[in-house]
Amino acid sequence: MGSYKFILSGGGTGGHIYPAIAIANELKRRYPDAEFLFVGAKDRMEMEKVPQAGYKIEGLWITGIQRKLTLKNLLFPIKLISSLMRANSIVSKFKPHAVIGTGGFASGPLLKMATSKGIPCVLQEQNSFAGITNKLLKDKVKKICVAYEGMEKFFPKDKIVLTGNPVRSDLVELKATKEEALDYFELNTNKKVLLVLGGSLGARRINQLVADHLAYFEDLGLQVIWQCGKGYYETYRTHQSANIKVHAFLNSMDKAYVVADFIISRAGAGAVSELCLVGKPTFFIPSPVVAEDHQTMNALALVKQHAAVMIREKELDEQFKMQFESVFNTSEKQEELSRNIKAMALPNATADICDEIEKLIQ
Repeated sequence: MGSYKFILSGGGTGGHIYPAIAIANELKRRYPDAEFLFVGAKDRMEMEKVPQAGYKIEGLWITGIQRKLTLKNLLFPIKLISSLMRANSIVSKFKPHAVIGTGGFASGPLLKMATSKGIPCVLQEQNSFAGITNKLLKDKVKKICVAYEGMEKFFPKDKIVLTGNPVRSDLVELKATKEEALDYFELNTNKKVLLVLGGSLGARRINQLVADHLAYFEDLGLQVIWQCGKGYYETYRTHQSANIKVHAFLNSMDKAYVVADFIISRAGAGAVSELCLVGKPTFFIPSPVVAEDHQTMNALALVKQHAAVMIREKELDEQFKMQFESVFNTSEKQEELSRNIKAMALPNATADICDEIEKLIQ
């Protein structure tokens, strides 16, 4: 048999794109002669990020349905038909041995056409609350790789494989020492460190919270590594000091995780999977504006296992100090959170997903 061919589709957000790239990289490691093609939505970030990772990508004219009546909604049926026709052409021409969907608008038409041709397809669902595209495809695909227990409420039980989410390879085994990380961030070796993560674009409410509590953190003897996001950096860079390190983006996440004693973060699927591997006491502040409130669902899955603390945005003013101090002042609570979140880690996710793909093509 000649070299294998794979199509991967996922996009709209980094949470769909980076898992797809990680899966492609692992398949390429196993099959160096394999051919890869990505399919995304035109004008979305995958059209930039995928070529940067070294892969070809084709774009479909597809968007999601808006929650209110707009011109985009009126165009949706036309875009869907166009995307189905384009996806059919891509699949027919490329002739993949398997198709992998990681969520997002474009994966719907692509996997719909691939399954109609009898090509084995695998879904990878990152969140604890399944996305609409994956729910629509569940009956046609061969396998569904998930990151949380209890996903049979969304998918056929016999198709589900608990694999976890692909994460950056440098985070599976944190190799930097704490001394190296402290030196890298120019931090005091005798003070504990709070790491604040709002995602690469930043999180407005988290940034407001941190700005309002900088004196409070310093009173507790904490140093802060604050990833505020590139859109907020000019606003908050004036807070830079010996104890407050403000960054638009953190290029050395492994060092940031090693040095952190406490973490405040959004609860996107990728962030949650990484933080399970890191195993530090974590406070999740889910974004309330994401589709189907899936960040809250992701965080709650850990809270139920006593593996993290969750504070909703609307409760921050009332709850934050009380919740933070309940962990900060109790070493037993810190140890419990660290132990339980670490127990939920699935470090072999990328390899396990590719094992499932291999079973279908061999």
